[in-house]
Amino acid sequence: MKYRELGKTGLSVSEIGLGAEWLERHNTREVKEIIDHCEAAGINILDCWMSEPNVRSNIGAAIAGKRDRWIIQGHIGSTWQNGQYVRTRQLDKVDVAFKDLLTRLGTDYIDLGMIHFVDEVKEFHQIMDGEFLEYVCQLKKDGVIRHIGMSTHNPAVAKLAAQSGVVEMILFSINPAFDLLPASENIDDYFKEQYDESLRGINPEREELYKICEQNQVGITVMKGYAGGRLFSAQTSPFGVALTPVQCIHYVLTRPAVASIMAGYDSVAHVDAAVAYETATDEEKDYASVLAKAPLHAYFGQCTYCGHCAPCPAGIDIAMVNKLYDLAVMQDEVPATLRAHYEQLSANAKDCVGCKGCETRCPFGVPVASRMEKTAKLFA
Repeated sequence: MKYRELGKTGLSVSEIGLGAEWLERHNTREVKEIIDHCEAAGINILDCWMSEPNVRSNIGAAIAGKRDRWIIQGHIGSTWQNGQYVRTRQLDKVDVAFKDLLTRLGTDYIDLGMIHFVDEVKEFHQIMDGEFLEYVCQLKKDGVIRHIGMSTHNPAVAKLAAQSGVVEMILFSINPAFDLLPASENIDDYFKEQYDESLRGINPEREELYKICEQNQVGITVMKGYAGGRLFSAQTSPFGVALTPVQCIHYVLTRPAVASIMAGYDSVAHVDAAVAYETATDEEKDYASVLAKAPLHAYFGQCTYCGHCAPCPAGIDIAMVNKLYDLAVMQDEVPATLRAHYEQLSANAKDCVGCKGCETRCPFGVPVASRMEKTAKLFA
């Protein structure tokens, strides 16, 4: 298992994580079996947004005696009322539900205290300007949560969070299909039976979000990485082709600022299918060729940092240079940190010999050579 720094939290998280939602379907023994299997594979981060009491207790039983082994994303605002899940900002109910989470998980702290499910810009401002954030900040001051996070499906909200100076990391929905869709305050928009065929290219707002998070060192953990399983079938995939779990994971982990994907597991076999990423070949990780040959794809001309352009005869890590260029052009001046990263590369854009061999290998027709020229000038 490989580990990544989660923004500037100082936490090192496994790049494959555990999204615990599906564990609601299982009994105590089955939950322990899946969590033990995750632990044996090196997974060290889990997300528990669910308020249902039994699943919380089952997770707590599974990690008993091993709490320090886990980095927990626990959600603030996810409550259980009259036998059902309710998202609320009523602090009396929020407090009861959060204390219940601590009790049932058998812990006195949560590593990542997640402001739960904020998909409307108006609600974001209400939270950040009101008593809800005061409550969350007090939890951090008291050491009950170590870091403040937020979960959202809306890139407009995520961008505000990343620029707030308060939210330290974001749980965000990312996969190749969602990245084509415009910002929405309605999560159902992301799960339509069919997407508008006029969609072309990665949505600029989502692309900008990942770069802003990278710039501000706001780490991202990912939900909905498989689009609810729709990407595993050509019949349900918006591209008309099926992707594998490994390909979906590789797409997610090549986005700027992403540290970990919270995959859902219904069995130990599902854990194995995700963890297979760690030993997969480049061919097995290759989502780009699959999407480029799909009946419906919308990535032409855009660098997705997939790495198909390698190897470069000059030794340039073209995907990394492209990523640094994309981050740099967002600012009036190249940030010193980006410049230092760029200059520390063993080879960079100025070393490009213009052979364009990379362009023949790029599935999406990116004009790599001209981008190298622009990058060399920008960082000169």
